[in-house]
Amino acid sequence: MATSSETFEKECAEFEAKVKRTVFVDNLSPQVTKKVIETAFSQFGTVLSIELIADPIENIPMCCLVEMENPNQARSVIEDMRNLPFMICGMPRPIRVQKAKAEMFGDRPHVPDRKIPFQWIGPNDADFEVAQEMKRLVKRQAAEASLLLKVQMVEEQKLAEKHDEMLKSNYQKYQMTVAIDGSLRRLARHYKINISD
Repeated sequence: MATSSETFEKECAEFEAKVKRTVFVDNLSPQVTKKVIETAFSQFGTVLSIELIADPIENIPMCCLVEMENPNQARSVIEDMRNLPFMICGMPRPIRVQKAKAEMFGDRPHVPDRKIPFQWIGPNDADFEVAQEMKRLVKRQAAEASLLLKVQMVEEQKLAEKHDEMLKSNYQKYQMTVAIDGSLRRLARHYKINISD
């Protein structure tokens, strides 16, 4: 029967192997889903799992951990995406990819019998003002990050609308060109279609 230290060592080894075959993907658009990410990363190899990491302020997925079948596939993803900007679903922002780190995982093995020391800080403690200032700074940073995210979402929406308008405009130009140069009549004759339909 395995002892607790042997079990822990085995869990650690499995976890380290998982970290080596996982990539961290950042700068994702909030519209991106697990299925979209899986489709995009399937061209590099087999995707075993995807864990979306939600933004703690807005609760919107902005990054994720993608576990590939083996470390070679993970290295391939990182190398290919460093050299080329890679956009998922034509979103206006290219994603960033890097090696995953153990600290990024919520399911990493816990050290048995590990104790984390803590203490409550009261108003009479010397560090109370420092803690209050940190709390204020965190709230301020959260508000700024939320505002920046909203501005970025508006910009992305504008870019997407502009992209749609350009596509429609180009399609209309193509339709007019086909109708003017007589290609439409030739195609209709070839496929035995009545143009009036």
